[in-house]
Amino acid sequence: MALLLFVSVLAAFLLLAFFRASLLSWLLAAMVFVPLIALQSRISDDTLQLVYITLFLSVVIFGLPFLRRFLVSRPLLSLFRKVLPHMSQTEQEALDAGTVWWDGELFSGNPHWAKLLALPKPALSAAEQSFLDNEVEQLCAMIDDWDVTHVRQDLPPEAWQFIKDKGFFGMIIPQEYGGLQFSAQAHSAVVTKIASRSGTAAVTVMVPNSLGPAELLLHYGTQAQKDKYLRRLAKGEEVPCFALTGPFAGSDAGAIPDVGIVCYGEFDGHKDVLGVRVTWEKRYITLAPVATLLGLAFKLYDPENLLGAEVARGITLALIPTDTPGVQVGRRHFPLNSAFQNGPTQGKDVFIPMDYIIGGTERIGQGWRMLMECLAAGRSISLPASATGSAKLAARSSGAYGRVRKQFHLPVGKFEGVEEALTRIAGNLYVMDAARVLTAQAVDLGEKPSVISAIVKYHCTERGRVVINDAMDVHGGKGICLGPDNYLARFYEQTPIGITVEGANILTRSLIIFGQGAVRAHPYVLKEMKAAHDTDKKRAVFDFDAALFGHISFALCNAVRSLLFALSSGRIVYVPTEEPTRRYYQLLTRYSTSFAIAADISMLTLGGGLKRSEKLSARLGDVLSQLYLCSAVLKKFEDDGRPVEDLALLEWAMQDGLYRIQSAFDGVLQNFPNRYAALLLRALIFPLGQWRKPASDALGHEVAALLSTPGEARDRLTAGSYIPGDESQAIGALEAALASTLQCEPLQAELTKARKDGKLKALDELGQIAEAKQAGLIDAEQAARLERDYALRRKVIMVDDFAPEQLRAGH
Repeated sequence: MALLLFVSVLAAFLLLAFFRASLLSWLLAAMVFVPLIALQSRISDDTLQLVYITLFLSVVIFGLPFLRRFLVSRPLLSLFRKVLPHMSQTEQEALDAGTVWWDGELFSGNPHWAKLLALPKPALSAAEQSFLDNEVEQLCAMIDDWDVTHVRQDLPPEAWQFIKDKGFFGMIIPQEYGGLQFSAQAHSAVVTKIASRSGTAAVTVMVPNSLGPAELLLHYGTQAQKDKYLRRLAKGEEVPCFALTGPFAGSDAGAIPDVGIVCYGEFDGHKDVLGVRVTWEKRYITLAPVATLLGLAFKLYDPENLLGAEVARGITLALIPTDTPGVQVGRRHFPLNSAFQNGPTQGKDVFIPMDYIIGGTERIGQGWRMLMECLAAGRSISLPASATGSAKLAARSSGAYGRVRKQFHLPVGKFEGVEEALTRIAGNLYVMDAARVLTAQAVDLGEKPSVISAIVKYHCTERGRVVINDAMDVHGGKGICLGPDNYLARFYEQTPIGITVEGANILTRSLIIFGQGAVRAHPYVLKEMKAAHDTDKKRAVFDFDAALFGHISFALCNAVRSLLFALSSGRIVYVPTEEPTRRYYQLLTRYSTSFAIAADISMLTLGGGLKRSEKLSARLGDVLSQLYLCSAVLKKFEDDGRPVEDLALLEWAMQDGLYRIQSAFDGVLQNFPNRYAALLLRALIFPLGQWRKPASDALGHEVAALLSTPGEARDRLTAGSYIPGDESQAIGALEAALASTLQCEPLQAELTKARKDGKLKALDELGQIAEAKQAGLIDAEQAARLERDYALRRKVIMVDDFAPEQLRAGH
């Protein structure tokens, strides 16, 4: 009997091979069959017979797809449909929108680093670089941010006209329509540079090139709509805005109460025109007060069935000239002393013809999907670029100020407390810039990275907040006194704006990054969900079977790999690179594998409850985010040519990211609702405990020194920011003061020694310089250099003051 069953099992294996059965079937067979061979002599015939029969049936059922689908997958699909949490139409459309890129590799547990490293180094075209070096430079030079934010509460008229004339509003519009047709990389670089000069100007330029009429028309507009508007938008003859958010629909934009009713009406002197009567109330709409063209989102209804049998048609987008009767624009909000044009818009029973609907009647009800796909531009490009631009300004100025400003006869940047802040500024900026560039490259490759865009939007704006807070601490009183010479305070005030818009950061972290990523970027979950919603029963079972058993094999494989990689600290992982980055690639692969199994166990044990476990979801999202940010850092280091001078920045960024991954995992495990699952995950992820530490103080000292020392590393870190050469301007004077301070340090040391030796009696610095010159301790040229150095340092350190009447409203 044993021999017969043995032959039967072998036959089952042959069937498996013939039908190309799944890896899971082979694993199940091997896990039981191999030990049985070894133990056969010790097991009774009856027990052996039962085991063999069970094994044979299991191998056949699970190994032969047509049997598995009928006996296993079909009933499991029915159960899955019952427990699958309800998903609203807007949630479904958000998941369907966009594409999966490197986030899919990170979710796989086995990222293909060669694929990432094979991407070419991002570069601007000659035309794009020329625009950055000339038009953008000229625009920055035209702007006095104190004048913009305190005196005018607006850009000066000449800046507005320059922006329109030079095509700043048409960066994403093709040349055939008169636009600049810039790459996403160039778009990001332009916004970054302007943002290092003026937040108001950056927002004014980036909004028409982000989520708005131009992008919507390019992707979804009819040819007639493109011909009518794109050229005018590119030339600045139309100023666009897009209205989505309202008083009762903020982050939950799908709940907009604004409605449009399909009806016949009178328009432009013509009666019985088929159109829509729209009523809306929107707020926080950038450029609305000065817009000539209003993009509008509303829910469309057809109660008289003029378009067909369906009444509720869904979210629809329209493009409405603001001079249309009933459209109200003009009033302004005043967001945190920023002067960019932002305000409400309303309309009641405003009649528009059907050809105002973006994309025509074919696009009715597709508005939410259109918005989700286009939102990637704002999250992927504009907001990360603006946050990075202001961080570049903060980093360059803080490093210089920390070296120029002295207390207790020592540059303040030498104090360890200040040095710690400078370290965070430099390290966080390095990460931000790496993520900005890599994500823009993804957009240029044709991706619409919905999950990655949420990651970079959240982390660039949050790290930007850390950078500007630290910069304010470094500057002390210099940072808090407003005036023409204060280059930080407005950025400090306005930082929460980027954190709030286009998906509030709190909800982005707790709901979107992992919430969408777990479905969108996972190799199997979305396939399982689509199968569950498929009305074709035969196809649904077929697709569900393939996804489910692929998922099981995937999870088992990652569980084993996670344990092995944790035990070996990733040293057994092959990566296509050498030191000094090799270990970082290995560690990221290790944590990617651990993340993949943690995500699967979380979804398995919590099911629909994971959607409500926002803190847990946020921590899993933190792991995914850090994996992406660290990937970007490694890619940046490679693209920059592996400069030795930047190695400290790389080391700090990677050690910080890896420590954050460990902390996020620990937070998941400490708070996981199912304690048995938590113990299993801890064994798979941290079998030897947690040993990662934050970056050391010694490494932080190296990083901070890069900011205070002119050189290639400092220039690379702050490349693309606006640095005026005019010493009459605050940043220009600061740059000159840094160079002068370093040049004069040997002379200052001589004066200090002379004072200690009693050779100089004057109490003030200028008096001591004059006395040293008269005594022959320094020559006339050296005295002149020291006097200029004193004047520059004084200009940098001084803060603005005003007559009382200058601070009254209207002055």
